[in-house]
Amino acid sequence: MVSEEEVRAGLERAGQAHLLRFWAELAPAGRASLLADLAPLDPDELGEHCRRAAAARAREQAPLEQADSRMRPVQPEVLGGVRRSDPQSLRRWEQEGFHQIAQNKVAVLLLAGGQGTRLGVTYPKGMYRVGLPSGKTLYELQAERIRRVEQMAGHKHNTQCTVPWYIMTSEFTLKPTVEFFKENNFFKLDPANVIMFEQRMLPAVDFNGQAILERKDKVAMAPDGNGGLYRALVNNEILEDMERRGVEYVHVYCVDNILVKMADPVFIGFCVMKGADCGAKVVEKAYPTEPVGVVCQVDGIYQVVEYSEVSLETAQRQDESGNLVFNAGNICNHFFTRNFLQTITREFEPLLKSHVAIKKVPFVDEDGNLVKPLKPNGIKMEKFVFDVFQFSKNFVAFEVLREEEFSPLKNADTASKDSPTTARQALLAQHYRWALRAGACFVDENGVRIPEQPSTLGTENPPVLCEISPLVSYFGEGLEVYLKDKEICSPFILDENKAKLLEKA
Repeated sequence: MVSEEEVRAGLERAGQAHLLRFWAELAPAGRASLLADLAPLDPDELGEHCRRAAAARAREQAPLEQADSRMRPVQPEVLGGVRRSDPQSLRRWEQEGFHQIAQNKVAVLLLAGGQGTRLGVTYPKGMYRVGLPSGKTLYELQAERIRRVEQMAGHKHNTQCTVPWYIMTSEFTLKPTVEFFKENNFFKLDPANVIMFEQRMLPAVDFNGQAILERKDKVAMAPDGNGGLYRALVNNEILEDMERRGVEYVHVYCVDNILVKMADPVFIGFCVMKGADCGAKVVEKAYPTEPVGVVCQVDGIYQVVEYSEVSLETAQRQDESGNLVFNAGNICNHFFTRNFLQTITREFEPLLKSHVAIKKVPFVDEDGNLVKPLKPNGIKMEKFVFDVFQFSKNFVAFEVLREEEFSPLKNADTASKDSPTTARQALLAQHYRWALRAGACFVDENGVRIPEQPSTLGTENPPVLCEISPLVSYFGEGLEVYLKDKEICSPFILDENKAKLLEKA
């Protein structure tokens, strides 16, 4: 156990001795809590972190350097997609993806360290229910998609296989996530194949380069961004675990996308057959100024350029066909080889740029009073998961349909987009389209046929309530056996039990 004297000496060296200014007032429990916060912080790293934060904030206030003249769109030879690739290629990639899954070479890795502040909840976002008829949470949907893709790969290759699920949490989300999975029996996944680990926490810093005390006995800490993944892989020996399991390919995604395809065989197969070490799923931008990063080349190197770094003229630029030139919207959905991740952690992680997030951070003032600021007062430093694209030797991108694969949950329902309502609508609209394609006919309580609206894309409520369990269909496949020429009343939930009844009918 590190002593107060050792911690105090280190803080003085880092220029952060103010963190102990209430030490004399603290009870033994409070002192122990504060030491637990401070002991893991290397004084040299802490001092450098605080200096960098203040300097980065100063740079943020300077006019942004536009990347326009150095940008080039994703090149056709590295770009595939659901619309731009022929059906034979898509089938071939899917077969390859299932082949790799059947050999236990594919894992999924979930980025789940955020607190869900904008959503307005105090628990991890994966535990959120968006109001589906089934009442399922994001975690349950994702667990069931893993089980289904394992079943499909195993059936196609006459084997039993496993897709390990690595879940990166933070200090805020680890305990409740572990408890939630235990309470739900890991959603019938083998607990040995659900590996939770914690990303680093870094102190929030004020505009003068001083770490912030949240309480007299607690430093204000924040996760180090989704790019903290690479340090966390090392700290928790995750790559060694993958190597022991024979995992070669990793699908990385964010917790908040209700439409995410877990271990998507098409995407995995595309990346493997292209010999890629790094890949990104992208969606067509909804409109030129949509506030999403764009996957493109800058000075010949692939990266994500934030919307704030691009001029309006460049954002609106069109090609001869009238399509946006810079159209590949980043959705935080990536493919990495394990070898690539090992190279990043060994060689390049220290080179990743730290990004500045200016936040309202509660703090104690000089008199020890808790202050909840009305305007931003603190700096949180984050790294981004996609900043490793620049180190790829063979980068690829794969364009998917937004209405089929991307509907993020970021805001409370008071917002007009990326809310529980829009996420729910997107999933139910998708399932409605699947049912229509499978030959279902929906009727009202009087048996009168409800007119079809197959173009429903999730921006509005579908005309009926139809939810299909991932355990029945991973991505709309195989539904004809249950739904073809069937008259169905809304609301309709097709789960495993209902599927068995329909199959017999």
